[in-house]
Amino acid sequence: MGVLTVVKQWMEKATGRKRALIFAAVAAALFLVLAANAGRVLVVDAPERSDVILVLAGDTGRRPARALELLSQGYGRRVVIDVPAADRVFGFSEVQLAENYVQDLPQAASVRVCPIYGLSTRDESRDAERCLAHEDGSRILIVTSEYHTRRALSILRHQVHGKTFSVAAAHDDIQFGTRWWTHRQWAKTCVDEWLRLVWWTAIERWG
Repeated sequence: MGVLTVVKQWMEKATGRKRALIFAAVAAALFLVLAANAGRVLVVDAPERSDVILVLAGDTGRRPARALELLSQGYGRRVVIDVPAADRVFGFSEVQLAENYVQDLPQAASVRVCPIYGLSTRDESRDAERCLAHEDGSRILIVTSEYHTRRALSILRHQVHGKTFSVAAAHDDIQFGTRWWTHRQWAKTCVDEWLRLVWWTAIERWG
């Protein structure tokens, strides 16, 4: 006998206040199940063999490192790293710093920097599309932070035409974990990303 059948039988037998209490208990149980899985739902980590590995802006450590790891494993032939064009660090532009970083890599010949100007993932996708137009192949492997993977994959698939996308997660246990309720920063990241995902899904993608 299924859970829904049992609940239905209880509801049929109960009246008034008891029915309200049963409904509240069921609603609370469903909420707890959904909340417990909220972190896992945000994560999509399913890299596929691709032509280009695209590193989204927002992290300068774990995302590029994950992309280079995937490059060495044969998941792509080239790496394109999105870098905010307007940002500066101690007098140096991030693009300059990124280019210096790339020059020192053993895989430098297979890595290029893509200056981006948009402030949102949707805007970034447009800048990235211009850079991807200069790359051979239509299969793109996105690399981004674990919590950002589902939304990023949805946005790139919606915004960039003529390409197929998969995504790989770069894990950062300081910023996020699927057991989000166990750390304050994880909880903040989870709530913030869910708000962004809902905004994208319900409003931004239709604009």
